[in-house]
Amino acid sequence: MLLRFRVANVSSLREEQELSFVVPDDESSAAARPLELAGGRSSGVLPLIGIFGANASGKSNVLTALVDMRTAVLNSYARWASYEGVPRRVFALDAGSESEPSFFEVDLVIDGVRWTYGFELGASRVEAEWIHSYPRGHRQVWLDRDASRAEVYEWPGSRVKDRAQLVRRTRPNALLLSTAGTDNHPQLSPLFHWFRRNLWLINPEDERVQREAFTTQELAGNRARRIEELLQVADLGITGTEVVQDSRGQGTVKLIHRSATGEVAFDWQAESFGTRSWFALLGPLLLALDDGAVLLVDELDASLHPRFAAEIVRLFHDPHANPNGAQLIFTSHDPSVLSTPSGGRLLEPGQVWLTEKDKDGATELYPLTAASPGEDEDLMKSYLAGAFGAVPSLMEGQIARRLLAAREYEVEQG
Repeated sequence: MLLRFRVANVSSLREEQELSFVVPDDESSAAARPLELAGGRSSGVLPLIGIFGANASGKSNVLTALVDMRTAVLNSYARWASYEGVPRRVFALDAGSESEPSFFEVDLVIDGVRWTYGFELGASRVEAEWIHSYPRGHRQVWLDRDASRAEVYEWPGSRVKDRAQLVRRTRPNALLLSTAGTDNHPQLSPLFHWFRRNLWLINPEDERVQREAFTTQELAGNRARRIEELLQVADLGITGTEVVQDSRGQGTVKLIHRSATGEVAFDWQAESFGTRSWFALLGPLLLALDDGAVLLVDELDASLHPRFAAEIVRLFHDPHANPNGAQLIFTSHDPSVLSTPSGGRLLEPGQVWLTEKDKDGATELYPLTAASPGEDEDLMKSYLAGAFGAVPSLMEGQIARRLLAAREYEVEQG
C-alpha cells in the first residue's frame, strides 16, 4: 500500500512536491481505511486520489514521475548498461536543472511494515539511495548510499546480507535495489517486487491494443464473469462476449449486442471508441483490485461517460469490491466526478489534489484541503468558479474575441 510519494526536478515538477494517501491525525475521513502497522501503530489511508487541473498544468507528470521511479527500480541494473549516464527527464525551463539531481521517494507498506525508499539521479550516476524500515515502529536504516563520499555505501547494523556482492555488482548508474531484485536478494526482493506489482499506468493513447488483448485473455480465466457483468451494467446494450480463435491461436473478441431481432455479435472494429476504451480498462482494473495494487489512470474521463468514471471511483471505495486495499490515482479534467447526481460528494476534499503552474512554468501540487472548503460547499461549482485555483485563466468569450482580432489583422495585412 502506498502512503506518500515525493519528487523533485522531474518534468514540470521543479521543487519538491508530495502526494499523500495518509489522513492527518487531526482530520477525519469516511473514505479512509484503517491500516495497522508493525509496532502497534495505525493510520487512516485513502483508497484513491484524483488530480485535477488545467491543461498542461502537470497532472500527467505526477503519474509519469511515479512510472519513472518504477522504471528505474526495475530496469537500471539490467537495461541501463547501454547508457553512458542516466536516462531522466529534468525540469526543462531552467538551464541549471541538468546539473541538479532528480529526487524520488516513497513511503509504502508491505505486510504491515512501513518502508521508506528513495534515490537521487544525477546526469551520469546515482547520487544517493536509501532504504529505511520500521519493523517495530521505529526507523532502521538499512542502506545509506552517497556517491560524494569516499565510502559510498554505508550499512548501519548487520541487517542486509551479501552486501559486498551487491556493491560489487551495482554500477554507478544503477540502483542497488535494482541489482538486489534482479538477483533475487532474500531481504530486499520484497521491496523490489512491490514496484514490479504496482504503479501500472493506463492512459487513453498508449498500449490500448495490449490492454484490449489482456482483457480478452482474461475472458478465458476466472475474471470472465466480472468482465461481462461490468460490460452489461455499463448499459452499452451488451449482453455477452464471444472469443474467436484465429489460426495462430490468438483470440479476438466480439461483443454481443441486444437488438430488436435478437442478439448480434459485432466485429471489434465496429465498436465505438468509448466501448473499446471501457473494455480495455476492465482487465487491468480487475487485476489491480484482486492484487491490492496501486493503479494509475491518466485522464479517467477520456472516452468514458462521467457516470462510468464515477463507478470506477465507487469500486475502489467499496470494501466488498476492493477487499485487498487496492489504490487508484487518476487525473481528470471533468469536475463532475467530484459530486454525485444528488448533490453529495463523491470525493472528500482530502482525496482531491490540484496542479497549477507558477510564473516560471513549474508545477505546484497541493490538496484541496489547503483551500479550506466549507463542510457543505459544492466542490464542483466552487472548482469551476476558480475558488480553489487550478483552472484555466480564461474569460468567457476570450477565444472568440482573440480570433476576431487576429482575423481583422490578417485582412489589414492582406
